[in-house]
Amino acid sequence: MTAKVPKRKLTWGVAAAALLCCCAIALNFGHAVREVSASGLPSPKGVKSAQDRIDYLSAYGWQVSEEPIATQELLIPEEMDASYDEYLALQAQQGFDLKKYAGKRVKRYTYEVLNYPTGEKGVQANLLIRKNTVVGGEVLSPQLDGFLHGLAMP
Repeated sequence: MTAKVPKRKLTWGVAAAALLCCCAIALNFGHAVREVSASGLPSPKGVKSAQDRIDYLSAYGWQVSEEPIATQELLIPEEMDASYDEYLALQAQQGFDLKKYAGKRVKRYTYEVLNYPTGEKGVQANLLIRKNTVVGGEVLSPQLDGFLHGLAMP
């Protein structure tokens, strides 16, 4: 036994099924994109407040002081000599291009790191920010035999 279905109803049924499939695929794709973004590095844009800065550092796994221990306005030099090479390379490894900001002013926010893996005290995290965008950063020990590395947890 076969049922007769008018072509018009069949066409509408196929169109509705195709629309549902497209919606399901789009929703699933959107979810997958969010997962990739969530697992990647934090966005350097939109870092406006103290809480935004703390959240940015937290995304790298750092627990830091509630307030910065220092805030300083810096001028990125127009001309950078060889003494800047290592620092520029460190920033470039993290995706930051400080050469883009030559001659520009940035704010450096320094926070005390409370959870350095070795347990060392006095470790600091710096964020360089220009117009609500993180343009550089590092974690360092200010001790005489200290260290300097990128924002990623060692």
